[in-house]
Amino acid sequence: MKIFYSETHRLHDPAFEVFDGGQRVPYLESPERMERILKAIRKMDGAEILAPRDFGLDPLRAVHSDAYLAFLASAWTEWLAATPETAAASDKTALLPATFAAKRDQMPETILGKAGFFLLDLSVPVVEGTYAAALSSANCALSAAEFISESINHPPSSNSSFRLPLSAFGLCRPPGHHAGREIAGGYCFLNNAAIAAQWLTRFGRVAILDVDYHACNGTQDIFYNRRDVLTISIHADPSFEYPYYAGYAQEAGEGEGLGFHHNFPLPAGTNNAAYLVALDQAIALIKDYGPQSLVISLGMDTYGGDPLGAFKLTREGIGEIGHHIAALNLPTAIIIEGGYNTDELGKNVVEILRGFQR
Repeated sequence: MKIFYSETHRLHDPAFEVFDGGQRVPYLESPERMERILKAIRKMDGAEILAPRDFGLDPLRAVHSDAYLAFLASAWTEWLAATPETAAASDKTALLPATFAAKRDQMPETILGKAGFFLLDLSVPVVEGTYAAALSSANCALSAAEFISESINHPPSSNSSFRLPLSAFGLCRPPGHHAGREIAGGYCFLNNAAIAAQWLTRFGRVAILDVDYHACNGTQDIFYNRRDVLTISIHADPSFEYPYYAGYAQEAGEGEGLGFHHNFPLPAGTNNAAYLVALDQAIALIKDYGPQSLVISLGMDTYGGDPLGAFKLTREGIGEIGHHIAALNLPTAIIIEGGYNTDELGKNVVEILRGFQR
């Protein structure tokens, strides 16, 4: 298993976020998440940790708007220039707006106005290293996609001892699936899975399977009008869970994309058996679609006891998810998303990756 990882993620380390009700809390999507995953992965047989290569901005521009990328690149310096007093305490503050765009007809000129235009919520504070970390995260996803591309048109032969690579893991931080074409939210700034999937479309059709606890509103936004990327999300029902405004069963795509987006909203308390029923339905859709490659948005917040989740999956159930998806035998880029029970996070990631080891 090839693991693509960069220490650059540590540059995105906000001191706080704001929970519902206005509670200011330590940032839950912390660098510690990667430390726990790395510690567990280093104990895996056959795991090889590699640095990502720099793909430049073109793969990002294929997914995100130029205006949004320009905002991410300049937001921190603009914020310091507009508020000189912030510079003295830059390690304790972050750019977070108090006003958010109810209408998106006109982008404001001030940095606080732009922040309210491009940031969806209070879980995406921008600090000095946010953009660099997000770029590195996207490059980890792209490197995983590039690695699996070697096997897209050359499937491994059961009669041969030589087996081309079929899967790779992008250890991406910040995560990405809540980031839309020009909006950040839910800890996500660049949509790593969408960027990887878009890059893979040069080899044919792609399927994205999102198994994070939360609906992939950003990925849905990016591919909702397209048929060359099938998007499927299994998640907590947005009638009671973030992101609230997307992820409903009736949302099935528009225009050319009608019928190529599928949401499987599940109730609180969903257990292994109920989750696997939805997963097998999703897998049947992928088989019918016949993609040349698969991208998985892997969330570990489905695990029982996750502080941001209300499902009841066990580690055994998580392992079954890996085995069921791996049975598709597709070139697969696995991209990490959420998962905030840091004590169990690394062990859960390893459990699902074992299903893909050849």
